[in-house]
Amino acid sequence: MALPVILDVDTGVDDACALVLATLHPDLDLRAVTCVGGNAPLPDVVRNTLTVLEACSTTSVPVAAGASHPLLERPVDARHVHGDDGMADLGWPAPQGAADPRHAVDVLRETVDAAAAEGTPVTLVPLAPMTNVALFARMYPESFARIERIVFMGGGAMVSNATASAEFNVFHDPEATAVVLDASVDHHVPVTMYGLDVFYGPQVTLAEADELAELDERGPGALGAGLVRFMSRRFDKGSASIGDAGAVALLVDPDAVRTERLPVRVELAGTWTRGRTIVDTRDWTGDMDHDPHGLAHAHVDVALEIDGPRVAGLWLDTIRSAR
Repeated sequence: MALPVILDVDTGVDDACALVLATLHPDLDLRAVTCVGGNAPLPDVVRNTLTVLEACSTTSVPVAAGASHPLLERPVDARHVHGDDGMADLGWPAPQGAADPRHAVDVLRETVDAAAAEGTPVTLVPLAPMTNVALFARMYPESFARIERIVFMGGGAMVSNATASAEFNVFHDPEATAVVLDASVDHHVPVTMYGLDVFYGPQVTLAEADELAELDERGPGALGAGLVRFMSRRFDKGSASIGDAGAVALLVDPDAVRTERLPVRVELAGTWTRGRTIVDTRDWTGDMDHDPHGLAHAHVDVALEIDGPRVAGLWLDTIRSAR
């Protein structure tokens, strides 16, 4: 049976790569996509998400707009990385479909509840700032508790990008990530963190992008090729990371990623470290009584190593097989 999933996105080039995989892989059943402001402003995120799904000939999956701003922070975007439109400036026509009229939080609740009632609980995959997910946890805790598992792209044990300490998704709304981690403890929802330690591992070359471009003119091949080519130019490399797609890939090929269960906190107050995911890698078998903080309540399966070529190959093969 295909695994029921919901993606929460701020589409973005790497979110688009992840959406392609989630939409096309036969072992995944994409039930809904919820959108949040992040890499681009919310209207751009919704448009980009609809464009990806239409490129993959998927128009029945609801796409819902959610929070446009973080819980407390001033919103920022990453269009300097992802392009003026937030998704590689491909120049594709506007999507024909429209967003679901419901708010993203209501779509999360209704989709999670329906899947649980069927006996096939949903895996939630946040690939963006977790504002929508935090609101969901606070507004509908009984429904949040019905999530099978959360696999989120964010943070890092030893790598950062938005600041010297923080990864962008967590930096954009650190309170939201903290709320979700706390709620996962309260409601016994397992969490996996797919962070920057593994994010850059899966790389697709320009030669492979050229091969994808030959598959179709406005389908997943052309889209994937355009995304890879854009990021290769952006960073002046002969390849590009498919980023968030790795978080989706581990759902179907978990052995490609090595995780370790570790205590994780989010720094909310530090002058230089706000938004950092503090991953506690210490050996707690010894005397650590001098630490006034103790262990973090949230124990998370943190991704630390990845077989990048294996994950990139999974992504490429999925697109090739969609013809």
